[in-house]
Amino acid sequence: MKKIFLILGTLLFITACNNDLEQAPPNIASADSLDDFAGVLNAAYFYQLGTVTPMAVMGDFRADNALMFEEPYPSFDRYNSDLLDMEDQFFEPFYIAAYRSILSANTVIANSEIASQVGEAKFLRALSYFKLVKVFGDVPVNLNPPVVNEDVSQLARQSAGTVYDNVIIPDLQDAIAALGNSGSKGRASRIAAQALLGKVYMQRGDFGNAETQLASVISSAGGANVSLQANFADIFGSGNDLNPEIIYATQMTASITDEYGFTEFTGWFIGNDSKAFEPLDLDLAAAYDAAGDVVRKDLSIDVPNLRAVKYITEDPEHDFIEIRLADIILLYAEALNENTNTSGAQSASILGLLDDIRTRAGLASLSGTATTQAAVRQAIADERRLELAFEGQRWFDLVRTGSVDAEMGETVNPNYHLFPVPISEILASDGVISQNAGY
Repeated sequence: MKKIFLILGTLLFITACNNDLEQAPPNIASADSLDDFAGVLNAAYFYQLGTVTPMAVMGDFRADNALMFEEPYPSFDRYNSDLLDMEDQFFEPFYIAAYRSILSANTVIANSEIASQVGEAKFLRALSYFKLVKVFGDVPVNLNPPVVNEDVSQLARQSAGTVYDNVIIPDLQDAIAALGNSGSKGRASRIAAQALLGKVYMQRGDFGNAETQLASVISSAGGANVSLQANFADIFGSGNDLNPEIIYATQMTASITDEYGFTEFTGWFIGNDSKAFEPLDLDLAAAYDAAGDVVRKDLSIDVPNLRAVKYITEDPEHDFIEIRLADIILLYAEALNENTNTSGAQSASILGLLDDIRTRAGLASLSGTATTQAAVRQAIADERRLELAFEGQRWFDLVRTGSVDAEMGETVNPNYHLFPVPISEILASDGVISQNAGY
């Protein structure tokens, strides 16, 4: 299969300091001596691999889809400071990988004269910061190429709102302007940048801008060779990588060593790690049963063996799906509902947007089953859970929609909607980087 981006060539990566915002991933030549930044851009893609498994685990194991069993890993289901014990396996590798991708992207943005390279780099920088703010909230911001011995006083965390307004949204707008849709779905494209911007607006509760952006994605999908798969089973598995439903995926390959040194996301979900031999939370199975959702249940989870089977095996060639069309359609329906004083006819129209997704799952239309804004909101949330289970989205959806307490069945301190900043980063910055409240 094609894995087009992981050609690092002569790029040799070094660590300049102890703090990962100061980690310089230049090649053996300094950036100002380069005239071809393709390799540095490839490095920005490569470092995304290290964000995949931590995000997937946080998204499903922190929520009500999956469980850990071996202490101290069940701290994912204890909403207190216990998660500090998980730093080495999840939060630190994620943090390091995201900032290494950012620093590589910064080098391309500052130096490349090729507009499409800069557009791709801005997409990757926005994607990295979007992941970081969803996980940690306020984060340090660095928009410059890496330098050795940078002043750590510049590393104070900036508010998530500032990061959205000054980095993520402008970067994605620039990427949309610079990119086309003719390349691989494993690389940044215009439609991927539009889709990510729509997701960003939804994360912020900016439903007006989200509706506009998501509608543009859906209307332009055909021209970008994006469409729903007729069969749910054809979305997943390494043989289906970069299929028509995929808008953007982080490409995985066994031929390049992933810097993430632990069990990959597919292994966690199928129970191939001793910390979670039987990871399936039966609450998810009950949700499928309550909806009469046999097709997606059987293709997503294995109840007798208490595991997820959406990815079948621990396959090092299986890409991680960052954005697919069904996700965007569901978000668009949600945005419409939030922007509309929903009545019977309006609710039917909004829920009708889900018909193609539900038809391939062997389910009837939801039109007419919910006639209030609250009821439509819940119907869409339920659909997102069943459609996107074990794709690393559930916890972040619950936080985004303010439904953590209702779905988890307990009152969760909002401090624990976020994850702990790696202590190693706090120490390396001499305390300039602060810890999240509660940890």
